[in-house]
Amino acid sequence: MSTPTESTTPVGATPGPEGNHRLRPWSGRSGRWWLIVGLVLGFAALSVLRVVTGADDLTSSGTIRATLIALSPIMLAGLGGLWAERAGVVNIGLEGMMILGTYGAGYFGYTYGAWAGVAGAIALGMVGGLIHATATVVFGVDHIISGVAINIIALGAVQYLASLTFVGLPGGGATQSPKIPSLPTITIGPLSDALGDLEDQDLFLVSDVASLLRALCTNLSVLVLIGLALLVLSYFLLWRTAFGLRLRSCGESPSAAESLGVAVMRYKFGAVLISGGFAGLAGGVLAMVASSNYRDGQTGGRGYIGLAAMLFGNWRPGGLLMGSGLFGYTETLGLRQGGTSVRALLLAVAVLAVVGGAVLIMRRKTVGGAVTIGIGVLVAAVYFLIDEVPGDFVTMAPYVTTLLVLAFASQRLRMPAADGQVYRKGSAG
Repeated sequence: MSTPTESTTPVGATPGPEGNHRLRPWSGRSGRWWLIVGLVLGFAALSVLRVVTGADDLTSSGTIRATLIALSPIMLAGLGGLWAERAGVVNIGLEGMMILGTYGAGYFGYTYGAWAGVAGAIALGMVGGLIHATATVVFGVDHIISGVAINIIALGAVQYLASLTFVGLPGGGATQSPKIPSLPTITIGPLSDALGDLEDQDLFLVSDVASLLRALCTNLSVLVLIGLALLVLSYFLLWRTAFGLRLRSCGESPSAAESLGVAVMRYKFGAVLISGGFAGLAGGVLAMVASSNYRDGQTGGRGYIGLAAMLFGNWRPGGLLMGSGLFGYTETLGLRQGGTSVRALLLAVAVLAVVGGAVLIMRRKTVGGAVTIGIGVLVAAVYFLIDEVPGDFVTMAPYVTTLLVLAFASQRLRMPAADGQVYRKGSAG
């Protein structure tokens, strides 16, 4: 079977003037370097912010470890959206598939053990994926309508199943399961202790790096590591194999792909099934790592946040990781030292706004630059006028951050060309 060949234009590139091509963020080698440089500079900036504001929890090992747990379900849900949309199927049903995953982890984990809970979460998520794939790929139902229907059906179905299976069990009830057995965690004792001593010395950047390394070798759930490994594996499969090229061609030009012998319907169907499995696993992380049982309303809209993280990442795994980390980090800060840590972030926002405004003015975008600088000055004034951010605003911080980042990133987004389009077999001919 012949396969489509890579275009000379990198995925994510758009034509520039006179036929040149401009590489967008997260594209190819340029994207990897931007990701590495961004992570290093961001971590260094947090170290400076910690020293200036005295908010020590900004880079503590506890915060980093909690961030890894918080970002995992968002990242996995976004990864599910990435697989589906790279094949041309919009998956708004990620939230419902996550809900199915939380119940699968709760029921199978309590009944058969921890790893059975992981398998149950993936399996029930794939059930949601199967419904979505059948509706959109086979019957041509509008992708948005199908996804919203799955979210509604999953919510009602799981509440009904929970009332049947968990009521009367020790610690269980209509809105929660009994406690699920814990998954293994990884701790390297001597290294963790040594890094802890270095962290306690409060040295600029050195202690912050020690905190990061300590978080990676202290009480880290294997499911978090599996999630990160799946992100790397997805990048390899989608961008470094013939299978990935065929799948992505289904989301860019399914007619052209079919004319070259690609089984477009099969690839789309399989991608949505995989998408459901990832979303189900995301729900499993919430039930088994972030918590210790299934609870009603546990997902808290993280399926939609995962979709937003995928958009921020421009349909690329590296950007998806950064978007998930941003939400997970701000959510974690709200739970640890709450108002103090979030107040420290206000200073960072003020500085970034002033610098960004200055750059806009240098580029002769005077009005936009002046407005941005004005916002930075206003945020700085708020920082100096208050001692602690009120609790309600702390809770809002992750969602406001996500909206702001998407607003600024939206001008550089490029979705797969055929994403969301209904495709019928034989359309190529």
